[in-house]
Amino acid sequence: MKQWIGECWFVLSLVLFFIGQESVAQVPFTSSNLPIVVINTNGQEIVDDPKITADMGIIFNGPGVRNNLTDPFNDYTGKIGIEIRGSSSQSFPKKQFGFELLDDAGESVDASLLGLPEKDDWILFAPYNDKSLMRDVLAYRLAQDLDGYASRFKYCELVLNGQYHGIYVLLEKIKRDKNRVNIDKLDPDEVSGENLTGGYIFKIDKPTGSGGDGWTSDHEPPRRSSDQTIFFQYEYPKQEDIAPEQEQYIQNYVASFENVLKSENFMDPVNGYAKYINVSSFVDYFIANELSKNPDAYRLSTFMHKKKDGSGGKLYMGPVWDFNLGFGNVNYCTGESPEGFVIRFNSICPEDFWLIPFWWDRLFEDPAFQNATAVRWNQLRSGPYQTAKVTAIIDSIASVLNVESQQRNFQRWPVLGEYVWPNAFIGQTYQQEVNWLKTWITDRLAWMDANINVVTGIESDDKSPAVLATPNPFTETLNISFELTESGFPSIQVVDVLGRQLERINTGYLQPGKQVLSVNTQTWPAGIYVVKIANSNTVQSVRVVHR
Repeated sequence: MKQWIGECWFVLSLVLFFIGQESVAQVPFTSSNLPIVVINTNGQEIVDDPKITADMGIIFNGPGVRNNLTDPFNDYTGKIGIEIRGSSSQSFPKKQFGFELLDDAGESVDASLLGLPEKDDWILFAPYNDKSLMRDVLAYRLAQDLDGYASRFKYCELVLNGQYHGIYVLLEKIKRDKNRVNIDKLDPDEVSGENLTGGYIFKIDKPTGSGGDGWTSDHEPPRRSSDQTIFFQYEYPKQEDIAPEQEQYIQNYVASFENVLKSENFMDPVNGYAKYINVSSFVDYFIANELSKNPDAYRLSTFMHKKKDGSGGKLYMGPVWDFNLGFGNVNYCTGESPEGFVIRFNSICPEDFWLIPFWWDRLFEDPAFQNATAVRWNQLRSGPYQTAKVTAIIDSIASVLNVESQQRNFQRWPVLGEYVWPNAFIGQTYQQEVNWLKTWITDRLAWMDANINVVTGIESDDKSPAVLATPNPFTETLNISFELTESGFPSIQVVDVLGRQLERINTGYLQPGKQVLSVNTQTWPAGIYVVKIANSNTVQSVRVVHR
C-alpha cells in the first residue's frame, strides 16, 4: 500500500510539474568545461522502442581545455541507434537514453567514447530527481573500490536537436565484454559440456524498460503480504538468442543454489551454498547497497552473472546498478534516515509487489558469512571508505559541476526548491543538496559502524547495559565503564570479529562496584572489536569501533 500510494503521488506530481514546464525557456549554450555530446535525430521522435537512427558527435579537447559548440567533433562522429530507457524515469521531462554505435551499413560497431573502453552499447543517464547530480556516479565510484566490475562514467552536457538539454552522464551499459562483465560469450550452439556452464547474465527487475522474459523462483519471498514471487529475467543471452538447453541449465543451477540454501546443511563449506556462489561478490554487493541504503537493492535492478566452470564458474552478484533513490533520496518505505538496513525491506514494506529473495536472511544465519562481511567492512573503512575519503569524492565532483554546468542544468530543468518524486530533502540551492548528501553519508557510515553487529552476529553476550564504552567510535582513547558484583581479578580481553585477541588488559584485584578504565588505543588498527569482561561466572561485552 505504501508503495502504491507513493507511485500515485509520483504520477500526480509529474502531471502538475509538466504543466509548469511547458514554458521553460531555452538556455543559451556555446561552450563548456565538460565534454559536449551533440545528437541530431533529423526530425524523428525518440521513443522507448524501437531505436531510431540519428547522428551523434562528441567534442572533447582534453582535460582542462575548453570545449566549444563550434569546435569539430573530435572524440566521436557517426550514426547511432537511440531510444528512451528506464522505468519510472521515463515519465520525467528530462529523458535518459540508450544508444548503440552504428557503422555506415547500420551494423553495430565498437568504439571508445571519452576515453572509456570501446563497446557498441552506451547510456546517457539523466540525473533529474537527484538534484545533487551525483548519486549514481558516487555509487559506481565507490563500487569501483570493490573486487567486481562497476560501470565507468563521464560527465557531459547534451545538445539534442539544437537545444541544450543539461548535464548527462555517459555510462557503460551492463554488457558481456572483457572490459565490462568479463564472462565468456555464449553462442546458441553451446548446449553441452563446459560450454553450457557459463556466459549468463540475469536480473531481478521490473518487466518495464528492458527484459521481461525469464522464470519464477520456487521459493517465495519472506514476509510477503500476498502472492508476491521472485522473477528472474534473462539479460544475456536475450530470450530471442538463448537456446532451450541454456535456459534449462541456468534455471536448474539457480534452483539448486536456492534449494541448498534452504536446506539444513546450507552452511556446509563443501556442499552448502558456498559450492554455488562466489561469497565475496555477495558480501561486496551487500556493502555497496547498504552503504547507499539503496531502496531498490536486492529486488530491482539486481544483476547476477555466472562464468563457465573452467573460469571460476560460480554465481556472482552484480554488477551494481541504479542508485538515484539511494543516499536518502526517498520518502517512502525505507525512507531518508541514514539508519536501518535495506535487507529488512520485506518487513518494512510487505505490501510492495517487488520483494527481496530469502537469500539474504539465510546467508546471515551463517557465522562464516557474518565474519566475511564484518572483515570486509572493517577493511574498507580502514581504506577507501574512510569518511574523509568518501566526502572528498563528493567535493571533487561538486567542484567540477559548480564551475558552470550545474547552473545551466537547473536553468533548463528548474527543480531546485521543488518536490520531484520521491524527494525527502528539498534544497533551495545546489550547494544545499551537496551538503545534505555529505552529512547523510557521514551519518550513514557511522551508523553502519555502530550497527554492523546486527547482521554479522557480534552482538553483546550480555544484553544488559552494564558495560559502557565511550566515545564509540573512538580514536586515541577508550573509556570502559563496568560494574562488578563481587571482588576478583577480572579478565578484560579485546578481540576482533573473528575472535582473534588484539589486547588483554590487566586490572589487578578489584572490589565490587562501578569501575572505569581508560585505555590508550593509539597503536590499535582501525576496525571493529568486542571488549569482553569476565569475572567469576559472569561475562559482559560491548562492541566498539576504532577509527
